[in-house]
Amino acid sequence: MLSLLSLLAPLASTSLGEAGMGLLFVHWNPDVVAFSIGSFSVRWYSLCWCVGLLSVFLLEQKLFKEQGIPDEKFDPLFIYSFIGILVGARLGHCLFYEPEYFLSSGQHFVEMFLPIRFRQDGSWVMTGYTGLASHGGTLGLMLALWLYVRRTKLSFALVLDNIAIVTPICACAIRLGNLMNSEIIGHVTQVPWAFIFERVDMQPRHPGQLYEALAYFLFFFIGWWFYRRHREKVGTGFFFGLCIFLIFTFRFFIEYTKEVQVAFENGMLFNMGQLLSVPFVLLGAWCMVRGWRKA
Repeated sequence: MLSLLSLLAPLASTSLGEAGMGLLFVHWNPDVVAFSIGSFSVRWYSLCWCVGLLSVFLLEQKLFKEQGIPDEKFDPLFIYSFIGILVGARLGHCLFYEPEYFLSSGQHFVEMFLPIRFRQDGSWVMTGYTGLASHGGTLGLMLALWLYVRRTKLSFALVLDNIAIVTPICACAIRLGNLMNSEIIGHVTQVPWAFIFERVDMQPRHPGQLYEALAYFLFFFIGWWFYRRHREKVGTGFFFGLCIFLIFTFRFFIEYTKEVQVAFENGMLFNMGQLLSVPFVLLGAWCMVRGWRKA
């Protein structure tokens, strides 16, 4: 994580805040494009996704080899997982956060599946997938893994546990991508480590993306530590429960520092992210207890 932060450091500058007691804030306005090759540009967000997925691929391959699972059963796992996460995350955002838009017309419905946006004159423009939801991605991944184990005849709990051990490192990379996009910003605050997202406004705000990235990086090491000391619990569902319990419990509470993502969340006691986190927290706790007793 220190290397990641050192990479991000040159992209930000610090200056004294005008409000409060002259606190030191981080002015944040990096270019969303990481690099370009001719007319082809690669965004930081896409690069973070790729780094996260590659890390998961290599770590998962290591776990499968340690557990003696044949390579031919590992090979299709990445394709299943990638498609499940992408489709689930996209549909999760569209149906949980903006159903009134994406279900309002045939063109908008098509935009759920294709990375385009239709204009009023009927033409369209390539936009990429501008909305992805972690809760939907988790559901999509679970469905994809269920289809994967039907093909490979591996234990569903075994596959879930192995994926859960390494998933937080990908979640960390994705949140760093959100940070580079200056999206999912926090409430206005006077804490000395506040970020001023210049593309949004000039107010010092909680860097919610950075909070989550650091937490998920820590959760990866917690899961890896448990795996090294309690390897016999792989296949019981314990590691799957530990992963989603840590991530979505943290997600529930970190929402209190973040701005609402869509207008209908204004005035809600718990926002959509919190409401969607509760079932995952309960499922995670149940899987942990059941897995520990079973082992």
